[in-house]
Amino acid sequence: MNALLRRRLEMAARVRDFMRAHKTDAVGEGLGLAKFEELIQRAEVLVAQQRGGVVVTRAATQQRAKLRRALQSKLLLYLRAVGAVAAKENAELAVQFQLPPTNASHQALLTVARGMLEKATAQKELLVSRGMSPTLLDALAGALGEFEKTLEASREGRRNHVGASADLKAVAAEIKEQVRVLDGLVRFRFGENAELMGAWASARNVLGPFKSKGGPEAGGGEAPKAA
Repeated sequence: MNALLRRRLEMAARVRDFMRAHKTDAVGEGLGLAKFEELIQRAEVLVAQQRGGVVVTRAATQQRAKLRRALQSKLLLYLRAVGAVAAKENAELAVQFQLPPTNASHQALLTVARGMLEKATAQKELLVSRGMSPTLLDALAGALGEFEKTLEASREGRRNHVGASADLKAVAAEIKEQVRVLDGLVRFRFGENAELMGAWASARNVLGPFKSKGGPEAGGGEAPKAA
Protein backbone atom coordinates (compact mmCIF):
# COMPACT_ATOMS: atom_id res chain seq x y z
CA MET A 1 0.00 0.00 0.00
CA ASN A 2 1.42 3.39 -0.96
CA ALA A 3 1.84 6.09 1.66
CA LEU A 4 -0.93 8.37 0.37
CA LEU A 5 -3.49 5.56 0.36
CA ARG A 6 -2.45 4.51 3.86
CA ARG A 7 -2.80 8.07 5.16
CA ARG A 8 -6.20 8.40 3.49
CA LEU A 9 -7.46 5.29 5.25
CA GLU A 10 -6.06 6.55 8.56
CA MET A 11 -7.91 9.82 7.93
CA ALA A 12 -11.11 7.87 7.24
CA ALA A 13 -10.86 6.17 10.64
CA ARG A 14 -10.46 9.56 12.36
CA VAL A 15 -13.45 10.94 10.46
CA ARG A 16 -15.51 7.91 11.49
CA ASP A 17 -14.56 8.42 15.15
CA PHE A 18 -15.48 12.12 14.96
CA MET A 19 -18.86 11.33 13.41
CA ARG A 20 -19.58 8.66 16.00
CA ALA A 21 -18.78 11.09 18.80
CA HIS A 22 -20.98 13.87 17.41
CA LYS A 23 -23.78 12.10 15.55
CA THR A 24 -27.48 12.65 16.20
CA ASP A 25 -30.50 10.46 15.62
CA ALA A 26 -31.35 12.13 12.32
CA VAL A 27 -32.16 9.46 9.71
CA GLY A 28 -30.14 11.01 6.87
CA GLU A 29 -27.10 11.51 9.04
CA GLY A 30 -27.31 7.97 10.36
CA LEU A 31 -27.49 6.53 6.86
CA GLY A 32 -24.52 8.64 5.78
CA LEU A 33 -22.41 7.39 8.66
CA ALA A 34 -23.53 3.79 8.08
CA LYS A 35 -22.46 4.00 4.44
CA PHE A 36 -19.14 5.50 5.45
CA GLU A 37 -18.49 2.76 8.01
CA GLU A 38 -19.31 0.09 5.40
CA LEU A 39 -16.67 1.59 3.11
CA ILE A 40 -14.08 1.54 5.90
CA GLN A 41 -14.90 -2.08 6.74
CA ARG A 42 -14.54 -3.00 3.08
CA ALA A 43 -11.21 -1.21 2.94
CA GLU A 44 -9.98 -3.09 6.02
CA VAL A 45 -10.88 -6.41 4.40
CA LEU A 46 -9.02 -5.43 1.23
CA VAL A 47 -5.97 -4.29 3.17
CA ALA A 48 -5.87 -7.68 4.90
CA GLN A 49 -6.25 -9.42 1.54
CA GLN A 50 -3.49 -7.28 0.05
CA ARG A 51 -1.13 -8.03 2.93
CA GLY A 52 -2.06 -11.69 2.80
CA GLY A 53 -1.08 -11.81 -0.86
CA VAL A 54 2.32 -10.34 -0.02
CA VAL A 55 2.86 -12.80 2.84
CA VAL A 56 1.94 -15.79 0.69
CA THR A 57 4.17 -14.64 -2.16
CA ARG A 58 7.16 -14.05 0.12
CA ALA A 59 6.73 -17.39 1.86
CA ALA A 60 6.47 -19.18 -1.48
CA THR A 61 9.58 -17.40 -2.76
CA GLN A 62 11.59 -18.44 0.29
CA GLN A 63 10.40 -22.03 0.12
CA ARG A 64 11.08 -22.19 -3.63
CA ALA A 65 14.64 -20.94 -3.15
CA LYS A 66 15.24 -23.66 -0.57
CA LEU A 67 13.82 -26.35 -2.86
CA ARG A 68 15.78 -25.07 -5.83
CA ARG A 69 19.03 -25.32 -3.89
CA ALA A 70 18.18 -28.89 -2.88
CA LEU A 71 17.34 -29.84 -6.45
CA GLN A 72 20.42 -28.32 -8.03
CA SER A 73 23.02 -29.14 -5.41
CA LYS A 74 21.81 -32.52 -4.18
CA LEU A 75 18.99 -34.45 -5.86
CA LEU A 76 19.65 -33.76 -9.54
CA LEU A 77 23.40 -33.77 -9.01
CA TYR A 78 23.19 -37.24 -7.47
CA LEU A 79 21.00 -38.50 -10.30
CA ARG A 80 23.38 -37.13 -12.92
CA ALA A 81 26.35 -38.85 -11.26
CA VAL A 82 24.59 -42.21 -11.21
CA GLY A 83 23.42 -41.69 -14.78
CA ALA A 84 27.00 -41.09 -15.91
CA VAL A 85 28.05 -44.43 -14.41
CA ALA A 86 25.06 -46.26 -15.91
CA ALA A 87 25.81 -44.73 -19.32
CA LYS A 88 28.85 -46.98 -19.56
CA GLU A 89 26.43 -49.86 -20.11
CA ASN A 90 23.69 -47.92 -21.85
CA ALA A 91 25.13 -45.17 -24.04
CA GLU A 92 21.69 -43.62 -24.53
CA LEU A 93 21.74 -42.51 -20.91
CA ALA A 94 24.75 -40.28 -21.50
CA VAL A 95 22.60 -37.34 -22.63
CA GLN A 96 19.48 -38.06 -20.57
CA PHE A 97 20.68 -36.75 -17.22
CA GLN A 98 22.10 -33.33 -18.05
CA LEU A 99 21.51 -30.62 -15.47
CA PRO A 100 19.78 -27.39 -16.52
CA PRO A 101 21.83 -24.17 -16.32
CA THR A 102 22.06 -22.71 -12.82
CA ASN A 103 20.33 -19.56 -14.10
CA ALA A 104 17.47 -21.44 -15.76
CA SER A 105 14.00 -20.06 -15.09
CA HIS A 106 11.88 -21.80 -12.50
CA GLN A 107 9.65 -23.29 -15.17
CA ALA A 108 12.64 -24.46 -17.23
CA LEU A 109 14.17 -26.12 -14.18
CA LEU A 110 10.88 -27.84 -13.42
CA THR A 111 10.53 -29.10 -17.01
CA VAL A 112 14.08 -30.49 -17.19
CA ALA A 113 13.89 -32.06 -13.74
CA ARG A 114 10.58 -33.76 -14.50
CA GLY A 115 12.10 -35.12 -17.71
CA MET A 116 15.05 -36.52 -15.74
CA LEU A 117 12.68 -38.07 -13.21
CA GLU A 118 10.66 -39.75 -15.96
CA LYS A 119 13.78 -41.19 -17.58
CA ALA A 120 15.21 -42.33 -14.25
CA THR A 121 11.95 -44.03 -13.32
CA ALA A 122 12.08 -46.03 -16.55
CA GLN A 123 15.69 -47.05 -15.79
CA LYS A 124 15.31 -47.38 -12.02
CA GLU A 125 16.56 -50.95 -11.75
CA LEU A 126 19.74 -50.18 -13.68
CA LEU A 127 20.38 -46.96 -11.78
CA VAL A 128 19.86 -48.62 -8.40
CA SER A 129 22.34 -51.31 -9.42
CA ARG A 130 24.86 -48.55 -10.12
CA GLY A 131 24.55 -46.83 -6.78
CA MET A 132 21.31 -44.84 -6.78
CA SER A 133 19.40 -44.89 -3.51
CA PRO A 134 15.99 -46.56 -3.99
CA THR A 135 14.39 -43.53 -2.28
CA LEU A 136 16.00 -40.89 -4.49
CA LEU A 137 13.24 -40.82 -7.07
CA ASP A 138 10.54 -40.48 -4.42
CA ALA A 139 12.48 -37.62 -2.83
CA LEU A 140 12.91 -35.98 -6.22
CA ALA A 141 9.22 -36.37 -7.08
CA GLY A 142 8.25 -34.87 -3.72
CA ALA A 143 10.60 -31.91 -4.12
CA LEU A 144 9.29 -31.19 -7.62
CA GLY A 145 5.71 -31.37 -6.39
CA GLU A 146 6.47 -28.87 -3.63
CA PHE A 147 8.37 -26.68 -6.08
CA GLU A 148 5.36 -26.57 -8.39
CA LYS A 149 3.10 -25.69 -5.46
CA THR A 150 5.28 -22.68 -4.65
CA LEU A 151 4.89 -21.43 -8.22
CA GLU A 152 1.11 -21.65 -7.96
CA ALA A 153 1.17 -20.03 -4.51
CA SER A 154 3.16 -17.12 -5.92
CA ARG A 155 0.71 -16.69 -8.76
CA GLU A 156 -2.24 -16.83 -6.37
CA GLY A 157 -0.57 -14.39 -3.97
CA ARG A 158 0.09 -11.92 -6.77
CA ARG A 159 -3.47 -12.24 -8.04
CA ASN A 160 -4.84 -11.54 -4.56
CA HIS A 161 -2.50 -8.60 -4.05
CA VAL A 162 -3.17 -7.01 -7.43
CA GLY A 163 -6.93 -7.57 -7.20
CA ALA A 164 -7.14 -6.19 -3.67
CA SER A 165 -4.98 -3.19 -4.63
CA ALA A 166 -7.27 -2.29 -7.52
CA ASP A 167 -10.41 -2.66 -5.38
CA LEU A 168 -8.79 -0.70 -2.56
CA LYS A 169 -8.12 2.26 -4.83
CA ALA A 170 -11.78 2.24 -5.88
CA VAL A 171 -12.97 2.09 -2.28
CA ALA A 172 -10.56 4.87 -1.30
CA ALA A 173 -12.06 7.04 -4.05
CA GLU A 174 -15.54 6.38 -2.64
CA ILE A 175 -14.30 7.23 0.85
CA LYS A 176 -12.91 10.51 -0.46
CA GLU A 177 -16.29 11.37 -1.99
CA GLN A 178 -18.13 10.42 1.18
CA VAL A 179 -15.82 12.57 3.31
CA ARG A 180 -16.83 15.55 1.15
CA VAL A 181 -20.48 14.79 1.90
CA LEU A 182 -19.72 14.49 5.61
CA ASP A 183 -17.74 17.72 5.45
CA GLY A 184 -20.86 19.49 4.21
CA LEU A 185 -22.88 17.91 6.98
CA VAL A 186 -20.41 18.90 9.70
CA ARG A 187 -20.21 22.47 8.41
CA PHE A 188 -24.01 22.62 8.34
CA ARG A 189 -24.32 21.38 11.90
CA PHE A 190 -21.23 22.77 13.63
CA GLY A 191 -20.10 25.65 11.43
CA GLU A 192 -20.49 28.14 14.29
CA ASN A 193 -18.57 25.99 16.77
CA ALA A 194 -14.90 26.88 16.29
CA GLU A 195 -13.65 24.14 18.62
CA LEU A 196 -15.52 21.35 16.85
CA MET A 197 -14.62 22.68 13.42
CA GLY A 198 -10.97 22.68 14.45
CA ALA A 199 -11.29 19.08 15.60
CA TRP A 200 -13.01 18.21 12.33
CA ALA A 201 -10.30 19.86 10.24
CA SER A 202 -7.70 17.86 12.17
CA ALA A 203 -9.63 14.61 11.66
CA ARG A 204 -9.99 15.01 7.90
CA ASN A 205 -6.41 16.15 7.35
CA VAL A 206 -4.81 13.45 5.16
CA LEU A 207 -1.34 14.22 6.52
CA GLY A 208 -2.48 13.45 10.07
CA PRO A 209 -3.95 15.25 13.09
CA PHE A 210 -2.60 18.71 13.82
CA LYS A 211 -2.69 21.01 16.80
CA SER A 212 -3.97 24.55 17.08
CA LYS A 213 -1.80 27.52 16.12
CA GLY A 214 -0.74 27.85 19.75
CA GLY A 215 1.16 24.51 19.58
CA PRO A 216 3.42 22.73 17.13
CA GLU A 217 1.73 21.25 14.12
CA ALA A 218 2.18 17.62 13.06
CA GLY A 219 4.39 17.12 10.07
CA GLY A 220 6.77 19.99 10.78
CA GLY A 221 4.20 22.75 10.33
CA GLU A 222 2.99 21.72 6.89
CA ALA A 223 -0.43 23.08 6.06
CA PRO A 224 -3.33 20.63 6.52
CA LYS A 225 -4.29 18.76 3.41
CA ALA A 226 -7.96 17.90 2.96
CA ALA A 227 -9.16 14.52 1.81
